[in-house]
Amino acid sequence: MKIAVIAANGKVAGKVITEAVNRGFDVTGFGRRDNNSDAQEYVKKDLFDITADDLKGFDAVVDAFGAWTEDTLGLHSTSLKHLCDVLSGTDTRLLVVGGAGSLYVNPEHTAKVSDGPDFPDEFKPLAAAMAKALSELRERNDVKWTYISPAGDFQADGERSGSYILGGEELTLNSRNESIISYADYAIAMVDEIEKGDHIWQRISVVRE
Repeated sequence: MKIAVIAANGKVAGKVITEAVNRGFDVTGFGRRDNNSDAQEYVKKDLFDITADDLKGFDAVVDAFGAWTEDTLGLHSTSLKHLCDVLSGTDTRLLVVGGAGSLYVNPEHTAKVSDGPDFPDEFKPLAAAMAKALSELRERNDVKWTYISPAGDFQADGERSGSYILGGEELTLNSRNESIISYADYAIAMVDEIEKGDHIWQRISVVRE
């Protein structure tokens, strides 16, 4: 299977690349730095300069783009729109590294994690920007997308346990009443979804068992 990872130099992207390479995937990373040592191939290119020709022939594209400063939060929407436009009408699947703030906490889907009293104020603008991008993505039926939200506690240096619980639109807790997952276990779930393709036009979520 041939996949592209956008924003390949990020920490989540690095875990996804390693997981995919270890499973025998043909992985090409796209990023703005001079090189990437994990993917078999690397293309130095800004996300907004990527064209349909660049992504032609890939089975799946992983969007691992991230922005955190106030002046760049809007890029969550514009970058995702650009990738959707590039992949529009193709069979190439788009898998998006999402956020947890937009997960619902009630069956009616009227309250989100980011609405809770314990959600940190400093993360609310980011959660809102990512939720907006997801809402816009839901309108795209011309792209075979899947949006994957991590658990609330998304740990960069957490261990690779090798297992996870697959959830949907609502925040899922494990048997210890935790919402937690490592980048490494999230990468397992991402690559599993690339292999299976079971959730086209859906948002799914993952938590450590």
